[in-house]
Amino acid sequence: MTSNVNIDAHQHYWDPARGDYGWLTPDMKPLYRVFGPDDLAPLRKAAGVQKTVVVQAAPTVDETRYLLDLARSDDSIAGVVGWVPLDSTDAAAIIDELAREPKFKAVRPMLQDLPDDTWIEHAPRKDAIERLIDLDLAFDALIFARHVPSLVKFVERYPELRIVVDHGAKPPIRDGIDLGWQPWADGIAQLAKLPQKLHCKLSGLATEANPNWTDETLKPYVAHLLEHFGYARLMWGSDWPVLDMNGSYAAWHDTARNLTSHLEKAQQDAIFGANARAFYRLRNG
Repeated sequence: MTSNVNIDAHQHYWDPARGDYGWLTPDMKPLYRVFGPDDLAPLRKAAGVQKTVVVQAAPTVDETRYLLDLARSDDSIAGVVGWVPLDSTDAAAIIDELAREPKFKAVRPMLQDLPDDTWIEHAPRKDAIERLIDLDLAFDALIFARHVPSLVKFVERYPELRIVVDHGAKPPIRDGIDLGWQPWADGIAQLAKLPQKLHCKLSGLATEANPNWTDETLKPYVAHLLEHFGYARLMWGSDWPVLDMNGSYAAWHDTARNLTSHLEKAQQDAIFGANARAFYRLRNG
């Protein structure tokens, strides 16, 4: 995979009939259907995106195996971020099993949905996290600003673990700058200063905005992420098909391109592909 390949670092595939997507209900009509590689193919091709990282959407190992099955038969899937019960005694063994699949690249515990906001600082088993480190696997942190203090403790405990914050820590954009800026902005600044050099996904922002958002709506949030994480630690993702609830693949891709157009080409290439390739250790082919 050459350095200038455009990569969508965060998208989903699912089949509601599988029955383990607790958040995905029939009343979410635009999303409550099968979404697979054939659905995304024309959208990513129109945007010039060659490869993707598909991310778990259900807190089950079975769903991770389902995604890995898709990845085996679809070359556009460069990597899979799966789910593992990190607080379970068999977590390390499950990680070993999944890591036999070459496209298994990271785990995500869906922190935003857990009833305990401090889960990440005390629940994951040490042997499970150390197994991730030993196998050179990464960790996706799906958080809001309220999770930052606990994530900081987790980061400091495992300085060798590669961690990426999903969706820019989900700023409450729909609340507006006056109400929704803090404490999100402070949380981003705090995370970006950690010596671990966390990465962050330039994704999910459209989902957090009001309908009919524009480039100007998202501009201060993208600027803040760029200011603190820099082009070298940001990676673009679509969050498709969740994105379809409040936008489109083309619109969000165009906005992200527009809001980073002041950067040099090599810096843009980093955000839209090279950083994801390096962070997730994506391979050729």
